[in-house]
Amino acid sequence: MTWTAADEGLHATSAVEEWTFTFWAEDGALGAIVLLRLLPVARRCWYWSALSRRDAPLLHLVDWDVPLPRPGAGLAVRSAGLWADHVCEAPFQQWTVANEAYAVALDDPEDALGRAYGVASPIALDVEWYAAGPASAMPDGYEQRGEVHGVVELGDGRLELDGLPAHRTHRWGDDLTMPSALPALAHLGLRAPARLPDGSVADLVLTADGWRTRVPRSTA
Repeated sequence: MTWTAADEGLHATSAVEEWTFTFWAEDGALGAIVLLRLLPVARRCWYWSALSRRDAPLLHLVDWDVPLPRPGAGLAVRSAGLWADHVCEAPFQQWTVANEAYAVALDDPEDALGRAYGVASPIALDVEWYAAGPASAMPDGYEQRGEVHGVVELGDGRLELDGLPAHRTHRWGDDLTMPSALPALAHLGLRAPARLPDGSVADLVLTADGWRTRVPRSTA
């Protein structure tokens, strides 16, 4: 299937539209995800970002009630405690992804599926996402491999990102399931779970090939 530059932007007739951007360290010591889902009928957005690091709390950031981007503002979203932007610099070649907010530091990632009580921790992400191959079709849209360069500013220091493997998706339609990823059975990598407002659960685990949907052995 062939897409045009316009497909990187908004699809005005869609009831739901979603972008995800992920990156990870090849040794499994670090991984992150950013999700933006637009719900034009409700005039709201869902925003989820997570940074998982070995021997460190999960930094879990959600805001399920963000106003839609203002006309002419692209994919920049803002709420009382969140600023985030997602800019297509060159279609199917380069994106800038950034946020600034307070995440919740969770010692146990499982807590992200509940009330997610934890210590407020500042986070500011600013990365350039570059394509590492052509986009390929997936249900309701497309996905693409890439790499990221940039920084993540944290309350306890700064993470320099230089050529980490990355992935992105863009989906739209009348109804979307939870963020899609291939399954990983009983994997012990870093986790990034979240419970979405519609009741669905995204429970991601980091593998050598990136984030996958965690499948406990007892349910496989």
